[in-house]
Amino acid sequence: MVSIFNLDGMEHHVRTCIPKVELVPAGKPFYCLSSEDLRNTHCCYTDFCNKIDLRVPSGEWTPLLDYWLIVERVYHNRQRLDMEDPSCEMCLSKDKTLQDLVYDLSTSGSGSGLPLFVQRTVARTIVLQEIIGKGRFGEVWRGRWRGGDVAVKIFSSREERSWFREAEIYQTVMLRHENILGFIAADNKDNGTWTQLWLVSDYHEHGSLFDYLNRYTVTIEGMIKLALSAASGLAHLHMEIVGTQGKPGIAHRDLKSKNILVKKNGMCAIADLGLAVRHDAVTDTIDIAPNQRVGTKRYMAPEVLDETINMKHFDSFKCADIYALGLVYWEIARRCNSGGVHEEYQLPYYDLVPSDPSIEEMRKVVCDQKLRPNIPNWWQSYEALRVMGKMMRECWYANGAARLTALRIKKTLSQLSVQEDVKI
Repeated sequence: MVSIFNLDGMEHHVRTCIPKVELVPAGKPFYCLSSEDLRNTHCCYTDFCNKIDLRVPSGEWTPLLDYWLIVERVYHNRQRLDMEDPSCEMCLSKDKTLQDLVYDLSTSGSGSGLPLFVQRTVARTIVLQEIIGKGRFGEVWRGRWRGGDVAVKIFSSREERSWFREAEIYQTVMLRHENILGFIAADNKDNGTWTQLWLVSDYHEHGSLFDYLNRYTVTIEGMIKLALSAASGLAHLHMEIVGTQGKPGIAHRDLKSKNILVKKNGMCAIADLGLAVRHDAVTDTIDIAPNQRVGTKRYMAPEVLDETINMKHFDSFKCADIYALGLVYWEIARRCNSGGVHEEYQLPYYDLVPSDPSIEEMRKVVCDQKLRPNIPNWWQSYEALRVMGKMMRECWYANGAARLTALRIKKTLSQLSVQEDVKI
């Protein structure tokens, strides 16, 4: 780092090396902030790169800069304390791991996750490690907390509505399930200059199902595990649990292979609930969020593409999810290695629409021409692939009400797993 400023009429030059752990917050370290008129600072990341001359700022050092220097030092010391002892907030006992904490509070309480003050404590003692993904909303980082990995989804401030909605849905009573991404915390970090909106969840090193299928083929057993666990997660999402500690039915509305994560055990966890809607069974109403985002065009059901979906009827949204699940199953089954035969990874409708299709292009293929992804004839030679192909067709009916339910799919795949002697 090299910095130059005026103090008492004299130019002061600073050239130094800063340990990586002190470059906080990640992406915009306080050490690297400049003030056009008062302090000119340049950060670089190669050997001897600070041997440069900077323009001398026109202004004089003022108490304001002293203040910023103090803020910088306090923030640095606080960050060091947090990294050395993440339990410094005192409200979390030192012997608790993140898994212990989430388990205790989600089983003994409402099942909606951690109390807000604990969420904030956890979020503010996470040390970000590396960026693992980017999207329209912002970035996803791998972070560390008490020796364990977590995923941190960082929304840009203009996506506050999406952040709030996703956090709200994840904290629905009784939502926690092994095949739905485990929510840990939500927090907004404001340093006076900009705001970061964090959503902290379980970390899964395989990444999304899309990434996984691009990298690997799967066995018949692996295919059944992926398909059954995805159906189990969706069935739990769709299910309404009646009672004082009940759960509303939830429809995902943006189900696709990029929004499903693959766990270490080869099971799926459904993620990205920012577009989800909840059904209030008592009033028979749907809490459609005021969100400008729409689902992914390639995975939109026919009734969504041609705008005939009944937005007041909750089952309509569940049926649209099932259509998308059928497309995800097609992606999985293509990568199944049966008898040494498998196909390369492709997105649904890869041969019928461009890489970023418009709604009109999708509507023409799906609604007007009534085309669906091709199911190869050779799948008939393998019972598991035959069953998968039959289920896909029953997920893709133009009439949403004729499609299978998530629970029916789960039962069919459970029976198939017994037939194929799959250890779940």
